[in-house]
Amino acid sequence: MRLRRIFLFTIVVLGITTSATGQITFKKLKKALDEGSLSTEEVAQGLKEALTNGVSKGSDLVSQVDGYFKNPEIKIPFPPEVKQVESRLRQIGLGSEVDKFVLTLNRGAEDAAKEAKPIFVEAVRQMTIQDAWSILKGEQDAATQYLKKSTSALLKEKFKPIIQNSLNKVNATKYYGDLVNSYNRIPMVQKVNPDLDEYATDRAIEGLFVMIAKEEKNIRENPLARTSELLKKVFGSQQ
Repeated sequence: MRLRRIFLFTIVVLGITTSATGQITFKKLKKALDEGSLSTEEVAQGLKEALTNGVSKGSDLVSQVDGYFKNPEIKIPFPPEVKQVESRLRQIGLGSEVDKFVLTLNRGAEDAAKEAKPIFVEAVRQMTIQDAWSILKGEQDAATQYLKKSTSALLKEKFKPIIQNSLNKVNATKYYGDLVNSYNRIPMVQKVNPDLDEYATDRAIEGLFVMIAKEEKNIRENPLARTSELLKKVFGSQQ
């Protein structure tokens, strides 16, 4: 009985549709429930499959060349807490160097994002049945919020050295050091030296979650995004 109530509520929350009629009728829903065609294990497994697809696609998108740099939603800008550094450097003719740094900063994030997928996938693998139900009953970004809660600390711990290596690989650290040194040599300015690795790590992780949230929304709202029979079954494409 509890399974019926939760499943009914899930249908409403997810706004599930069918290709034939555009909506699930109560007759079809009752038939699926009466047949016992959906178990708690299937729900959990289906959600895990959907999330694994989502985090994989989201990670793949941002790890491509220009995955961050040409996506205005997640592009990493010059550190805003030292905005005066960027402004002053542009004033003295170093705008092209600032632009080069921003490009390499995003290239570092794109490179590091390749290593994020297994962290997310492992978090999904460890999800319990109760976690799955909570996500299905939750808001449109409930899965993304679950991943934030369960992976942020570990992601940051593992991601920061990756970011450091990636920034070094694309010379972002050197460019940043050169820019800050150039700024600090300007007479009468307050010296700055913010933590570039911390900033880049936080913004890179934030960008990942933005893309994962978009993939979650797509799976919830778009029947065509449910690519396997299990996903169709769990997310409502009952005929």
